[in-house]
Amino acid sequence: MDTAAILAEIHAELSAREDRGRVADYIPELARVDPAQFALSVVLADGSQHSVGDARVPFSIQSISKVFTLAIALGRLGDRLWARVGREPSGHAFNSILQLEGEGGRPRNPFINAGAIVVTDAILAGHQPKELLGELLRFIRDAAGDDDIHINARVARSETRTGHRNFALAHFMRAHGNLENPPDLTLGAYFHQCAIEMTCDQLARAGRFLIGAGGGPRLVSPGRVRRINALMMMCGHYDGSGEFAYRVGLPGKSGVGGGILAVAPGRAAIAAWSPGLNAQGNSKLGTEAVEMLARRMGWSVFG
Repeated sequence: MDTAAILAEIHAELSAREDRGRVADYIPELARVDPAQFALSVVLADGSQHSVGDARVPFSIQSISKVFTLAIALGRLGDRLWARVGREPSGHAFNSILQLEGEGGRPRNPFINAGAIVVTDAILAGHQPKELLGELLRFIRDAAGDDDIHINARVARSETRTGHRNFALAHFMRAHGNLENPPDLTLGAYFHQCAIEMTCDQLARAGRFLIGAGGGPRLVSPGRVRRINALMMMCGHYDGSGEFAYRVGLPGKSGVGGGILAVAPGRAAIAAWSPGLNAQGNSKLGTEAVEMLARRMGWSVFG
């Protein structure tokens, strides 16, 4: 199939869409992002890359960073991580506190905010936030094969000033003994990891280690690649994960910056970006783009 031609068709169709959702205006820095921007990039298993739209414009990856911190945590802690965070879909909004109340402060999975805060807390143990963030940036840069990936300090400050729900989640888990570091320390690292900026081109390349085919960087073991992909399929789009799995049929992880990282195992890593979000906090146009790409390329984990 002609990947470049298919991407051009998708770009032409979606560029005319008027309803693009709403930007994440509860984070002041993200509220300023132009919602008209759109990009789609694909890296095939052979290393070739095809992109359309604003694929070289940096954006805040936000919760997509949770994929990379989970990879680090599994490498460092292995199955010990699951004593502190579950592996089940939540069915609730990404920043909900409801399940923590009923489940003793143990988050349902590592991709909702509470679970990601626990993962960050776990890999922060014995380190200063700057050390952890340096390790995370090195991992992402190695995955992407690109050193020009950085943290946007303005976005990090904006999240710190307005992240009251995340502070509530952290303090609640601390009260239940499931946060080992002071909440301010863990959240300082967490807000900065979410403020990492990447382009669509960079994000697609960074996803190569999850393809599970030769040619990509071997940053984690094949067994952990399978587990990360499984969690992305079940939990990567919050309470919209089932809908994404039904429509797209691929593991994926979204962020409220409008990005989506998806994986066609053995075939490709996909990055989409459009800042406008749907009701579940996932990119509206990005979801449509990945769905169209998967259908036209015949990519699905379900055959």
